Amino acid sequence: MWRRLVAAAALGSASALLLGALSPVTAAAEGEDRLREYIRANDHPMGSQIARVEGDHSTRESKRRALLPQGRDADGMPAMATVPGIDVSGWQGNVDWTDWWNQGKRFAYVKATEGTGYENPYFAQQYNGSYDVGMIRGAYHFALPDRSSGAAQANFFVDNGGGWSADGKTLPGALDMEYNPYGDTCYGKSQAAMASWIRDFHDTYHARTGRWPVIYTSTSWWNQCVGTAQSFGSTVPLWVARYASSVGTLPHGWNYHTFWQYTSSPIDQNSFNGSYDRLRVLALG
Repeated sequence: MWRRLVAAAALGSASALLLGALSPVTAAAEGEDRLREYIRANDHPMGSQIARVEGDHSTRESKRRALLPQGRDADGMPAMATVPGIDVSGWQGNVDWTDWWNQGKRFAYVKATEGTGYENPYFAQQYNGSYDVGMIRGAYHFALPDRSSGAAQANFFVDNGGGWSADGKTLPGALDMEYNPYGDTCYGKSQAAMASWIRDFHDTYHARTGRWPVIYTSTSWWNQCVGTAQSFGSTVPLWVARYASSVGTLPHGWNYHTFWQYTSSPIDQNSFNGSYDRLRVLALG
């Protein structure tokens, strides 16, 4: 979709240039404006709906505390280390990855897709740029469970940037499960139906890549829309969103978190629950 939009904008700009109506700078600006409008209409960044519903209560002090170890690690022991990272979407455009690297960020998740109709037009710059600067990176998918099946969305995700490779710098793809930006909180699904949808995505992603996806969510959304219908803790790393000074209570099925999105300001920021070596282990599978 976005490729057709960009091509159409470029064609219109070229025609206008031939007629002498627009300068190259103006034509480029108009194309960029159309691309930005496409993003505004279709791109829901990770956590955007959680911040809308639950609020972002992070402060300077809570952000500092979020980078201190807390809770349990994957071995059930008290957490001993964290690694800072960020996540981005089309809203960030071309990212200055060197700047974020110099600020100490060592991993990034980049939005690839939403539903089965949206692809992040800045995905290549963001995904490859984070890798090139030295970060461990992964891709994420914003789920719209009322639009199509979990399998259909997993396939769309893998086909458009959400795959995985055992290069030690690619994290398993993440499934973003949060409040519906278009209507009913749980997308019109019962807890059992939502759990089945997630299982469909989960199983399809594994069949395509050999890895289980990470699941991103908030405890409030998960307990309301999935509850105890199914448990994914035995296979899926948890990425929990909570914009406060502690990670808080985790959703049903998980005893520890792998990632924590602790603020959306001035950009989505995250901590990995473990050392850098453990982050590389997750990437390697």
